[in-house]
Amino acid sequence: AHGAGTARIVTMQRPMHVGLTGGMGSGKSTLGQMLVSCGAALIDADAIARGVTAPGGAAIADIRATFGQDAIDATGAMDRSRMRALVFANPQARTQLEAIVHPWVTKLGDQQALDAAAAGHRAIVFDIPLLVESGRWVRKLDAVVVVDCSTETQIHRVMARSGLQRAAVQAILQTQASRQARRAAADVVILNDGINLETLRRQAAQV
Repeated sequence: AHGAGTARIVTMQRPMHVGLTGGMGSGKSTLGQMLVSCGAALIDADAIARGVTAPGGAAIADIRATFGQDAIDATGAMDRSRMRALVFANPQARTQLEAIVHPWVTKLGDQQALDAAAAGHRAIVFDIPLLVESGRWVRKLDAVVVVDCSTETQIHRVMARSGLQRAAVQAILQTQASRQARRAAADVVILNDGINLETLRRQAAQV
């Protein structure tokens, strides 16, 4: 039927959801910012997690109830160094902490993605350091981009930026998925080893 009362249906294409991951020191965050400069919206899972565990954050009450006041520092934030040591030593504590923080990351990440879609972004990049390890993001994604480099390069980069000793960096890397596992989950692999920023920027534009 035609006429003044006929509703006009507008179909809006859902933005492409792209997962971005890589091991510590791979250059994942740098590539993420380059994708933003190409017009993508970026959902930073780590930034959301830091927000909900900051003073007054949504996860603080549950963290205090589960781990005690010692898990909260003088500012009212989660004591990151204390909790990092605890979850490295105790897999059950890691599971408990993830059960508190991850639902908030999912909820707030989904809301940010809706806001980005409403703003007209054609691509939404989910920066997820532990994408492969978590196993819960894949159903949300249309494609996965993995930033890869040699383990030795990772170690040197992290030591340079953090001041950690080699053994400490290696211990952290051992808790993350292997390079092989990340590459196996990838639709696109970007090898960020021995290249300059301009070359990486060109690869971001291609993605």
